[in-house]
Amino acid sequence: MNEYASLLSEAVLRHRARVAEQSARIEADLASKVKSEFIANMSHELRTPLNTVIGFSKLLTQHHLRRLPDKEIVEYATLIHDAAGHLLSVINDILDISKIQSGKYTLDAREVNVGEILAASVSSFRMMASEAHVDLHFTLAPDLRAIRGDAQKLRQIFTNIISNALKFTPAEGTVDVTARGTGTGGVVISIRDSGVGMTAEEIGIALTPFGQVDGGRSRWREGAGLGLPIAKALVELHGGSLELRSNKGSGTEAIITLPGRDTVSAVESHK
Repeated sequence: MNEYASLLSEAVLRHRARVAEQSARIEADLASKVKSEFIANMSHELRTPLNTVIGFSKLLTQHHLRRLPDKEIVEYATLIHDAAGHLLSVINDILDISKIQSGKYTLDAREVNVGEILAASVSSFRMMASEAHVDLHFTLAPDLRAIRGDAQKLRQIFTNIISNALKFTPAEGTVDVTARGTGTGGVVISIRDSGVGMTAEEIGIALTPFGQVDGGRSRWREGAGLGLPIAKALVELHGGSLELRSNKGSGTEAIITLPGRDTVSAVESHK
């Protein structure tokens, strides 16, 4: 009987070892795939604006050889400025996610009017929405209370998610932004779009740093795959949560829940 129990125990241990080995191999393969896709995406995200800067700045340096009309000079300078801004945005995102993952990211928390911050974020996208022929709606509950948070980081959260919603919403679509209070003094913000939507698996990828729902060259929107992971991390630093609800072909809703002042103060005191 003891011999049988010993053999059974060894068999169970071998099985567990095989399962653990297989899981480790799958995780390693996935990590390798994510790393490869990240390198490919970063190469694309960095080289594209750099090529724009180099190409059009070279044309400007040759102005003495071929006199450029003022209209072209302004156009080239605008393209260089936009490309440089995109490049700076990608670099800042990489630095932000690196700080967050290393635990060195801190909040300048104080009492803030989250409604005003959200309204300013929505307003900054009015022109982008108009040019994309997307209706951008904003509804703010009148009874929102002040919360404790970092105004700059809250603005970054809202900007990342609204930008994402607009990018993946085709012409004639809608993006609805709403905010309401909770019974505990917190705020719930919903950013719902009528865009392409995601499967449950794609939601997991979208919330993974450097993940791309469509990592191939055919993906129809640019991005380093950092906007949503950074937003999620910043929301959690505020003691809140970010949830994505989506179905393929029927849009996505991002739900941000931020706690009231007392809850955030309690979280800070235990850090």
